[in-house]
Parts: sequence; C-alpha cells; structure tokens
Amino acid sequence: MSQIAGHLEPYLVLAGILFSIGAFGFLARRNAISMLMSIELMLNAVNLSAVALGVFIPALVGQGIAFALLIIAVAAAEATVGLAIVMAIYRNRKTPLVDEYDTMRQ
Repeated sequence: MSQIAGHLEPYLVLAGILFSIGAFGFLARRNAISMLMSIELMLNAVNLSAVALGVFIPALVGQGIAFALLIIAVAAAEATVGLAIVMAIYRNRKTPLVDEYDTMRQ
C-alpha cells in the first residue's frame, strides 16, 4: 500500500455517506433540480469509490480512473438532458415540482 493514500476504508466510508445523502435527497425532495443534484452526488460517490479501489488494488491500477472518467461523461450527459427536460416542463407548467408533471398525460 502507498504511504500517501493511507487506508482504503475511510474512502469507502466517505463514498457510502455521500451516496446515502444523495439517495435520501432524491427520495425526500419533490423539486426536480434538487433531485438531479442528488443524482450527481450519488454518481460522485461512485467515482470516489472507483478511484479509491483503483489505487489500492494492484490489479485495477488505471482502470479506476478510466471508469471514473466514464461516469463523469455519463453524469454530464444526464445533467444536460435532465436540465433540458426540467426547463421545458417549467416553461409549460411554471413549477419545478415533480408531483405536477404527471398532469401532462391529460
């Protein structure tokens, strides 16, 4: 193990805490923008764990960072599409609340 990085457990605990905060934010909020931010927080928690595992497991050296870059690209695409949808709905309904979106079917 590297002397600089320390132990793996603190990184995984921090990633678990960040993921839990993001999951709670996604389930508890009704605002679409807050829900998108919570999803981004969960993706960043996965990035943290992927990079930490890539550093500490010799067989995964370099793959953790490559996986994290892939997740960042997916998160950017998700944020772009999600915000575009939220803006389009906000222009029609004048509310960012997710509960109001189901009335579009009628």
